[in-house]
Amino acid sequence: MKTIKFLTVIVVFLTLASCSSVKVIADYDQSTDFTKYKTFAFYKKGIDKAEISDLDKRRILKAVEAQLLAKGFTKSENPDILVNIFTKAQKKVNVYNNDFMGYGYGFGGYYGWYPWYYGPNFGPQISTYTEGTLFVDFIDAAKKELIWQGIGSGGLNTSGNVTKKEERVKEFVNQIMAQYPPAPVVEKK
Repeated sequence: MKTIKFLTVIVVFLTLASCSSVKVIADYDQSTDFTKYKTFAFYKKGIDKAEISDLDKRRILKAVEAQLLAKGFTKSENPDILVNIFTKAQKKVNVYNNDFMGYGYGFGGYYGWYPWYYGPNFGPQISTYTEGTLFVDFIDAAKKELIWQGIGSGGLNTSGNVTKKEERVKEFVNQIMAQYPPAPVVEKK
């Protein structure tokens, strides 16, 4: 019985851990010299189109701004880059099979494999969560061209706890912004 409880705890922990991680990728224009960018501003026209609440937009923009300032950027009315964000969300379903096969004495005293059935949690367990994707775009302000894009995907906090929501937004943004600037491309000779 202790083994079943332990395995259940492990499955729940792994489920929560997989929902809490943020998967991040970045794409960029390899011909761009990212060292020349020193100032930024938010691209209001693009940000206004993001389909999230104004509170969440402010959380994301505040976190992006903090990361850019920490990287030595300055906010400017005449920026080198424009920062845009947009989001996507979709429902995900997880199905866990709690069938457990054990080794021990079977019915009638026979020794061998047989299923152990324990309580109401036996069989498939289904849970749902919302996976969100945050896109952070850097646009060359002079050329009006996308030069870098960071994308983070992971489970969202929909519990209504504002503190946890703010922490999750910071986690998304921090992991995305850790990809900027991209490492310089070294040409092989």
